[in-house]
Amino acid sequence: MNPEPPSEPPADPSSSTSSPAHIVVCAGETSGDHLGAGLVHAIRERRPQITFSGMGGEAMRSAGVDTLVDVSELAVVGLWEVLVQYPRLRGLLHRMQRHLETARPQLLVLVDYVEFNLRLAAHARQLGIRVLFYVSPQVWAWRQGRIHRIKRSVDAMAVLFPFEEALYREHGIPVRYVGNPLVDRVRKPERDLRAQLELGPDTPLIGLLPGSRKGELQRHWPLLVDTARCLLDARPAMRFAVPLAPGITPDMLTATASWEGLPVTLVQGSEAAHEVMAASDLLLISSGTATLEAALLEAPMIVIYRMAAVSHAVFSRLIRVPHIALVNIVAGAEVVPERLQKAANPTALCREALDWLDHPEKLEALRVRLREIRELLGEGGADRRVAAAALEVLDTGTLADPQ
Repeated sequence: MNPEPPSEPPADPSSSTSSPAHIVVCAGETSGDHLGAGLVHAIRERRPQITFSGMGGEAMRSAGVDTLVDVSELAVVGLWEVLVQYPRLRGLLHRMQRHLETARPQLLVLVDYVEFNLRLAAHARQLGIRVLFYVSPQVWAWRQGRIHRIKRSVDAMAVLFPFEEALYREHGIPVRYVGNPLVDRVRKPERDLRAQLELGPDTPLIGLLPGSRKGELQRHWPLLVDTARCLLDARPAMRFAVPLAPGITPDMLTATASWEGLPVTLVQGSEAAHEVMAASDLLLISSGTATLEAALLEAPMIVIYRMAAVSHAVFSRLIRVPHIALVNIVAGAEVVPERLQKAANPTALCREALDWLDHPEKLEALRVRLREIRELLGEGGADRRVAAAALEVLDTGTLADPQ
């Protein structure tokens, strides 16, 4: 049986009289922005006098974080892309380092975005600032030696998956398994996209999710457009829907690849991705956190991913796990197909998508497997648990071992 996250400790009875503190929260991607916002909201429920600054996006700003760097300035992926953007990223890192020097927060919470945030963690430790790292880098998948660097740079870890807790405890790093916030956040959307689009039950709807980073958009959107053209040739009644991730505009899609002549609906709004996931018969989706969101909505999917050749050549030699899609990593098996690099091509994706659509019994069997993912992710309440962990590090400098 999958272990449940521990219950969060009761609210600190002395919190109302605690001296005001300042916490810096740093997220480098859209998914981290939402995690950071949930953490801030939960901390403010317990200690409303605490102030926040850092780097993040619209979700963290709405939660009241004074953001010095926006996530749109940080969204790069892959070794080659990082090398190309290194001077700019170094400048942003120096900006955050100077902020730590001047703001002197009592706590730094780093949300994923590993390489950038670990450098910031090391600087914070030199300044005597306590550090909580939220969301473990995939040290169990590749570059396991990073765990020694993590031990030198952080005071404690807050992790999303139960198997990660044992790994950090083995290396003497204070750690708390808090559960996965997606369990609370992913619910069937109120708006029925199929009804709004006036689609009958026999009209296939394919969700196209190229990813939220600009580099992912450049590599995946032309691929998905070409795949959609192939699918439309085979099934003229087919329709397509694209949720616009934060920071992605219709003009950016058009500049990357034109979809003229394709029956594509662009869906906007805070629930756009979930609306497309819930309404689609099948998703063609970029690997990332979105695959877990789709699994929680029981949305059948084919996971795609392309990166620069140099990046892939390096990463393929370092990866220690058989899967890259989070939904498959959580399941410990290939529940959904993964098509990477050259295998992610329009002809192959078109053929595979048609095979799934032509066999509704396979789609239903996949939905059954996806229901099991929610059970593996445990109960909700992750925001409250990570907030409790953050306040524990703020107050004591570490996390107590579980009783």
